Amino acid sequence: MARYKESVCRLCRREGLKLYLKGDRCYTPKCSVDRRAYAPGMHGQGRKKVSEYGLQLREKQKARRIYGILENQFRRYFEKAERQKGITGENLLRLLERRLDNVVYRLGLGASRSEARQLVNHGHFAVNGRRVNIPSFLVRVGDVITVRDKSKESPRIKELLERAADRTPPAWLEFEADQARARVTALPARDQIDAPVQEHLIVELYSR
Repeated sequence: MARYKESVCRLCRREGLKLYLKGDRCYTPKCSVDRRAYAPGMHGQGRKKVSEYGLQLREKQKARRIYGILENQFRRYFEKAERQKGITGENLLRLLERRLDNVVYRLGLGASRSEARQLVNHGHFAVNGRRVNIPSFLVRVGDVITVRDKSKESPRIKELLERAADRTPPAWLEFEADQARARVTALPARDQIDAPVQEHLIVELYSR
């Protein structure tokens, strides 16, 4: 599957805020947003009036970049959210939060979503006892996510489990770090999703 392979720091600078795409580096003085708090490119420091469409587009791009999703896949998520009952924007964020790579990241078993996606791709996790290596796999209420026994011997996995033990997972997830096991107890509510996105602008964009 195609992936963005350029500098991810440019994405944060374009959106004007930290998207935490590089994990630990984002918390250090080396973070590009702290060092160059303006958009990339020769016109990055220029002041431009942003149109209503521009605001809507930026919110959509921000959401895509936070969750590491390409355009066509993001549109499919939106279409699925639109068919569900409830508020379309909240449904969209709820779907994105339920991705297995995001759940792994939320549990602290990845310094960034890209690392969490790589760990899932390499088959380090199981859902309900079955190995899953698809980052876009959507978890459901009651699903149990575990680190596979072989993977527990990995130095990186051990380090991540130790770090995750000191973190508090989102309220919709239960995590037993000593057992390397988590359970989805509920669907995430909007106030439990900390993505800095104004989802109503994304709905307005796709409704044009």
